[in-house]
Amino acid sequence: MTTTLRALHALGRSVSVTAGDVELFTYTYRPDTPVLESPKPYLHPIRTLTGEVVSLFRPHDHVWHKGIAWSLPHVGEHNFWGGPTYVHGSSYVQLDNNGSAVHRDMTDLSAGDDRVRIGHRLDWISQADLPVIEERRALTATVVDEAAWALVFETAMTNVSGGTLDFGSPTTKGRENAGYGGLFWRGPRSFTGGVIQSPAGAGGDELRGTRAEWFGFRGRHDESGTSSTVVMVDDTANPRHPPQWFARSEDFACLCPAPFFSEEVGLPDGETMSLRYAVVVACGDRGEDGTELLAGQGRAALAAGRDPA
Repeated sequence: MTTTLRALHALGRSVSVTAGDVELFTYTYRPDTPVLESPKPYLHPIRTLTGEVVSLFRPHDHVWHKGIAWSLPHVGEHNFWGGPTYVHGSSYVQLDNNGSAVHRDMTDLSAGDDRVRIGHRLDWISQADLPVIEERRALTATVVDEAAWALVFETAMTNVSGGTLDFGSPTTKGRENAGYGGLFWRGPRSFTGGVIQSPAGAGGDELRGTRAEWFGFRGRHDESGTSSTVVMVDDTANPRHPPQWFARSEDFACLCPAPFFSEEVGLPDGETMSLRYAVVVACGDRGEDGTELLAGQGRAALAAGRDPA
């Protein structure tokens, strides 16, 4: 099957990728996000090949959740997640530490019949406008079969803060089983109560904190009543592979392979940390075996493009 992919660049703002007459996603690389939500690029809306939306933007319960975003709650003293910071003994406290990941320049925007690649550089700056991280990032979209497409997300983050940065989570700061941070997906409201899928089987919130190469989420849409599946795959070369997963279904739908879930990772000044992920977006609920096959397609997408971010 050949599905032509195209990219539409809204200069200085975003890139939208389409397959036929369906817009698969918009990547907003220069958002107008308030400072307290830690401005950063995000993907939303994200759609299946048949046009069903599988992401949620700025929900009232967590306004800093934006589709899929590379979001980090504890980078040294900085919060690049958004909202308040977890402080042990005081719960969540709004501090003056909401940093921003700011687009610097576009390094790649290429579209062929079978793929679109977006590359850019970002400056991560503190709320006090000081440099923290320089990042090189790439996103590559491909269609993998008649009902699924894949996104490979690559990042290389270089510490320019002048000292070691410890990457962590609320769990590393003392909150049990709240190790979120990394590539975070927030699903539609209608996915609440859906199925979390791990390599060991299907379940719900009890799977949070499990180590695995991949996790999936199977949910249903309002209006159409159809189902969709989102699978995220961790690259074998990533730090702490396989990661612990932050996943929820009962309160809302989310997935996050969290490399800093329960143990901090220190990055000395001047050094670089690289991570890669695949996200597979598929029509339908393919059950446990079918979801595992989607994870295999994610692994294949990772293997197909090992260029540095």
